[in-house]
Amino acid sequence: MINYDLKKIKAIVFDVDGVLSASTIQMDEKGDPLRTINIKDGYAIQLAVKHGLQLAIMTGGHNENIRSRYEYLGVKDVYISCSMKKRTWEEFLQKYDLKEDEIIYVGDDIPDYEVMKRAGCPCCPKDACVEIKEISTYISDCKGGHGVARDILEQVMKAQGKWVLNEKAFGW
Repeated sequence: MINYDLKKIKAIVFDVDGVLSASTIQMDEKGDPLRTINIKDGYAIQLAVKHGLQLAIMTGGHNENIRSRYEYLGVKDVYISCSMKKRTWEEFLQKYDLKEDEIIYVGDDIPDYEVMKRAGCPCCPKDACVEIKEISTYISDCKGGHGVARDILEQVMKAQGKWVLNEKAFGW
């Protein structure tokens, strides 16, 4: 369980590679990455959006398919080609007038480190690098791409009384 006051969480930011997709990525014939997606992560993401949690994607990946996938699920803030996440983090906080202690950031590797140090509740998958695990409030039992988002979002929504069987839980 996440050892943090999840009732005050207003936003959750996810990295993609190694968090929402598996760490090993196949390449197509052009050399573009073919990322995995977890269906249960997708369900939890769209449900969290319906319940008013502010979700964002911050990835160094350059593929527009990332934007398409998460916008389809309702995520309004999808930052691709985001190699300097610290700048994007600042923009995101200002855009929604968020405080850092109201945000969970889920990352797995060194490019996430600076932002995770600032997030109120940094989280990571169980196969994150050592440096990220050391600064994480919560280490999921799931590997990247294998339900990390579902694990974290479900805990947040349960703590906030939003993980219930009502009309928002059914349908996409």
